[in-house]
Amino acid sequence: MSDKKQKEKSVAAAAPKTARPKVKKVVLAYSGGLDTSVIVPWLKNNYGCEVVCMVANLGQAEELDGLEEKAIKSGAVKCYIEDLREEFIVDYIFPTLKAGAIYERKYLLGTSFARPIIAKRQVEIAALEGADALSHGATGKGNDQVRFELTYQALNPKLQVIAPWREWDIRSREDALDYAAEYHVPVAATEKSIYSRDRNIWHLSHEGGILENPWLEPEKAMFQLSVDPEDAPNEPEYIELDFVEGIPKKINGVARGPISLINDLNAIGGKHGVGRIDLVENRLVGMKSHGVYETPGGSILVEAHQALEQLCLDRETLHYKQVVALKYADLVYNGQWFTTLRKAMDEFVNFTQRKMTGTVRLKLYKGNITLVGRKSPYSLYREDFATFGEEDVYNQQDAEGFIKLFGLPLKVEALLDSEGVRREHEEPDYSKFKRD
Repeated sequence: MSDKKQKEKSVAAAAPKTARPKVKKVVLAYSGGLDTSVIVPWLKNNYGCEVVCMVANLGQAEELDGLEEKAIKSGAVKCYIEDLREEFIVDYIFPTLKAGAIYERKYLLGTSFARPIIAKRQVEIAALEGADALSHGATGKGNDQVRFELTYQALNPKLQVIAPWREWDIRSREDALDYAAEYHVPVAATEKSIYSRDRNIWHLSHEGGILENPWLEPEKAMFQLSVDPEDAPNEPEYIELDFVEGIPKKINGVARGPISLINDLNAIGGKHGVGRIDLVENRLVGMKSHGVYETPGGSILVEAHQALEQLCLDRETLHYKQVVALKYADLVYNGQWFTTLRKAMDEFVNFTQRKMTGTVRLKLYKGNITLVGRKSPYSLYREDFATFGEEDVYNQQDAEGFIKLFGLPLKVEALLDSEGVRREHEEPDYSKFKRD
């Protein structure tokens, strides 16, 4: 038997290491790409089950036409194409924006909160279809497998989970193409990008290719949502954003629905080259990865929302909210969206946003977002309170007593050191103390 024949036989067999459970019907998170297309016949061949595909439209701008036909030709009995864009924005993006959650100081969590909504809809369709299993195309090395499966566990732990990348013998694009040819899976004859990308209405991520070496500068042609800042317009553009209770509602005074608002901000921000993020991040599974993210509209919204909080939140609440934001980001990144803790954090966040209403003005210019103005009817900033002139609210002489009390621990420590009362590691002479 030739090496090629042996390889094809090995790929087709994909022999399991352990006995597989019995499955009647599985709902697969389907994109129409090579991997998920091959998963359809693989599930049928290895589990003897019916396959129902589910495509989630999250604003990825990929062609959805023809996916249902392709899924059926690949062996699926049915294919759902779900427009989840508004739910995605309202129930996932906006809560994360209000929380101020940013992973490792840069990442705006575009892929992280996209997986729970896809998995949630899979569970719902499984109930509609009477399916007893769920499947996804995430690899065994990344974060997405965790995000999918934690959602499955949270919403219906009785469903069997099938992760082909953790079971099959397919290890390369060539293996997948061989398997597709053997089982007559329609595969587009397009050139494979050297980058692994994930796109939705919030962002576009890039991994792989030259990015595997974090010393190398990303190539200009890699970017798709934003122009190179050097090629951006030579004149700045000013925009105003109106928020109501922490939610963006208008651009330049014109009301926008959630979908058009983010699409418009992506277009405006992309034109000026804003929202590019280069990050070596810590994956949940333990390894580091290098990714480049384009989030033009999201970066604008984050800057504007933070500006409004500067104006409307008191010091203690703002500082504690920063602590909450770090934990919130970890929960989202780690796929723990449907946890009691995140829901409880939302209660805190929503309370802080009750007066987060106002307008923010920004200047966009060659990759930069500059805050140039903010106002709110709930502003805590008062010029007459902050002025250095005379006023009734603040008496400057009161500061002397405050400073003495605030610095008292420092003063006591310094006096003890200067008077030689104690030396480092010296223990007190307890014999001098009287007993009652």
